[in-house]
Amino acid sequence: MSHLLTRRRSADHAASAVRTAALQFALDREVYYNKLPVGSIEVDLYEVIPVKPYKLFDAEYKFVSLIWENEPVNSTELVRLSLDRLGWKKSTTYTVLRKLCRRGILQNRDSIVTSLVKREDVQKYESEALVEKNFDGSLPMFLTAFLDEKKLSTKEAEELKQIIEKAAR
Repeated sequence: MSHLLTRRRSADHAASAVRTAALQFALDREVYYNKLPVGSIEVDLYEVIPVKPYKLFDAEYKFVSLIWENEPVNSTELVRLSLDRLGWKKSTTYTVLRKLCRRGILQNRDSIVTSLVKREDVQKYESEALVEKNFDGSLPMFLTAFLDEKKLSTKEAEELKQIIEKAAR
């Protein structure tokens, strides 16, 4: 009986360690948590959603752009590209890579780096954030400020007209 009790305590300790690790993991991210009933037990499911997944600072955006342009890219080649185009040392490259992998933006598997988010999604997020922050979410206010004293070609005006008409449908 004491053998069973010892095994139970070990299992409880292991479960506690897993919960502690999951909590630490969740502190850096938004985590959706559900309990899924499977037979007579409940299985804990964690779906990791990066916090503001598309928010990139200028240097991060330039780094991720290197990856978008060259993916899949070997991490050794990425170090060379980062040195050539960004002037970064190897340690800086790997620090930023590790950070962006933790945030769910990049993936580094077997020394092959790929993006987990599309350039278009990042651009959309950044554009919406800019309009929301600086123009109270008003697209007309943004366009007025952006186009102030700028001359559009006929082609550009027609393209904008088509975009607006499509969005209004």
